[in-house]
Amino acid sequence: MSAEHYPVRRFFEGLLGPRVMPYLLHLRPLEWPIMTAHFLLGTLLAVGVELSASSALLGWLVFVALMNGGTLAINSAFDQDEGDIGYLKAPPRPPKHLLAFSIVLLGTATLLGFLLPLPFALINLACVVMSVLYSVPPPRLKARAGWDLLINCVGFGLLTPLAGWSLTGRPFTRAILWAALGFAFLFASLYPMTQIYQVAEDSRRQDRTLVIQVGVGRSLALSLWAALAAHGCFLVGILARGRTPWSILPSLLVWAAVLIPWLRGWRTWTDPQHEQGMYRGLGAWAVTDLSLLAVLWP
Repeated sequence: MSAEHYPVRRFFEGLLGPRVMPYLLHLRPLEWPIMTAHFLLGTLLAVGVELSASSALLGWLVFVALMNGGTLAINSAFDQDEGDIGYLKAPPRPPKHLLAFSIVLLGTATLLGFLLPLPFALINLACVVMSVLYSVPPPRLKARAGWDLLINCVGFGLLTPLAGWSLTGRPFTRAILWAALGFAFLFASLYPMTQIYQVAEDSRRQDRTLVIQVGVGRSLALSLWAALAAHGCFLVGILARGRTPWSILPSLLVWAAVLIPWLRGWRTWTDPQHEQGMYRGLGAWAVTDLSLLAVLWP
């Protein structure tokens, strides 16, 4: 399916040209709002809106656009997907120099990160290293069941809000550490959702992903238990801050509303239905961000 089926793509392809547009698409900018919200959650929980706009913008450029964009681009360079992938429907064929482009992005992110507080730079560097280990052979941890889950839980779930917090230069508190640990578990809930509708593609590449190894039903059961563990961590963080815990209840109910019907009906769901389930999980994640922002606001 070409750009003509997507008006927004067609518009940007007219601006950038057909040779440049695939590079932009494989950065998967549709994920950037989600990554931005999770990243800035840490900043907002640290200082509210007191961080300077220049520091926030540079931190966003480094961590979201360059590091995360480069991570997704290097993943596409090695995966060579033909079907839908997360945040990109009908992906164009990865262009010839996508690998080199992604390396430039990750290298630039690493260097610019050291213009910001050292804890941020080190977190950013750790994420760059994990990006390479995740996608690039021979380690290619995304093809090893369990390791693929761990990398994503640590990188997106745990370290992303801590990176946002570290932009402020403030030391980490018990509340943010428990919240970040909760997000690590929450990504363990979300991650199987990103794989279920790609089982055929992953099997074709002989990637032994978590869902392929343990099956769809058990993966969804893992997602449910991980969501419960995540909210347990959130509860501890809220209590450590001396706040009332009830505001996290909407988040728990939304995750239950996503996962329980999925767990009951997955055998009859088609791949597009599983893909929609993943996007409902992303919506539940947004509810969690807003719930914690409300209860832990400084």
